[in-house]
Amino acid sequence: MGLVHAGLLFLLCCSAYRYAFSSGAGYGPFVQDPELEWARMETVIDEERTQAPAPRAQFKDALPEAKKVPQYRIVSTSKDQKALFKPEKGSRPLPNSVKSMLLVTAAPETEGGQTTRRKLVEILCHVDRMYVRIRREVFKTTDAYKYLKLGTCPVNQGTKAHYYLLYLLKNDCGYKRESNADYLSISNVLRYNPTGPILREMPFNIPLQCKYPRLFHSYKVGFYPILKGGTVYKALQPKSSFMLTSQDASGNEITGAKTYTLGQLMYFEAKRPDNTASSGDQRMYINKCFMTASQDPNSSPKYAIIDNQGCMIDGKLNAQSKFLTGSSKMTQRFSVGAFIFKDTASSSSTQQLYMHCDISLGKLTPTPSSKACSYDPATKKWKELYGDDSVCACCESSCSSSQPRASRNMVSGPSWTVDLSRKDGPVEFYPRMKSFDTDTDTFSLEDPDMAEHKDFLNFWDHDY
Repeated sequence: MGLVHAGLLFLLCCSAYRYAFSSGAGYGPFVQDPELEWARMETVIDEERTQAPAPRAQFKDALPEAKKVPQYRIVSTSKDQKALFKPEKGSRPLPNSVKSMLLVTAAPETEGGQTTRRKLVEILCHVDRMYVRIRREVFKTTDAYKYLKLGTCPVNQGTKAHYYLLYLLKNDCGYKRESNADYLSISNVLRYNPTGPILREMPFNIPLQCKYPRLFHSYKVGFYPILKGGTVYKALQPKSSFMLTSQDASGNEITGAKTYTLGQLMYFEAKRPDNTASSGDQRMYINKCFMTASQDPNSSPKYAIIDNQGCMIDGKLNAQSKFLTGSSKMTQRFSVGAFIFKDTASSSSTQQLYMHCDISLGKLTPTPSSKACSYDPATKKWKELYGDDSVCACCESSCSSSQPRASRNMVSGPSWTVDLSRKDGPVEFYPRMKSFDTDTDTFSLEDPDMAEHKDFLNFWDHDY
């Protein structure tokens, strides 16, 4: 009986989806706002998480209260007792196991008030598709979606809050199907494998699994159970006329060893020793800064943070990297998100890094050769910290230097450690399964930073 019901459910759902696809315009996005659709789906599934009592017929005459039974129960094949229901001559007592099965009592309804846990990665399983979404706040780089895949399939939707991977099971995404007597299992892996010489987030592989039960006991004639699942919770550190120091967010100097986690904001300040003052018509400039895994600034690998005579070039990849105002123009503060070098990521649980900066003094008014330009991702323009933004125009090409070598100083700051160890325990996955119908529509990318995602619509051919 359970297999028949499951088969009918599959046919009914597939028929509904075939209608939605055939009536839609090709295979494009079928919802205007995937965040709202996802929230609607979660609400529906939460309402069905508790098995409600089966509906009872209404009688005019007063009758004793009927026994409350659940609409259905998922059972394993080993507990299926269909052999006891075979017709035979005569009569015999009803086995206790059958009594227990037939007289099962519905679980009492519970009120809401469950604690909401933060959901970084989520999965929704359906009879013919798998939806996965991950919050953009997990990543520190604006191009993280390029390295995020569901098996072999890339991100195909994006909003201000999430990256989406919405695929049918018939798509060649590397789904792995396993079948046993109790359920059909379809699994895949959410992969994040960034490329480049440095890492701002660690690569990860998250296994995902959808389980489709095969056998149900139904307590209502004509009732077809709704496949149910769960939600993924991922609960997802010299002598010189200048000096470079590490600071906290409040601008206080950090003394002693400092350990950061990947992506954590780091603050630095360039200044003169003992805050030596200078004439009122001068200003401090950082011409370039780079990080190394060695105290030697000539070592490799190295990664440039500031270059091109004061352009915060790392700011084009990560909004955390920017120049900051200070109490005086004779100091220069800036921030950077903690990262590691990829080539040494697997050899140790920590990395020790060093910052080296080329610092000089110049006139108060910035020029293309002496400036502090940060990239503004909102306007996609370069902005000078104190002066005219036009001096930043050469940040997209090459800025010449008019400063004599004698006025420039290469300064190395104190080292710090980036901790790669994980504090979290193993991640458990509880996929949800729910079929639904919706009108087809066109998806709109509202976030200006997500303009790159428009290319996905040219390659995605479903009603998503």
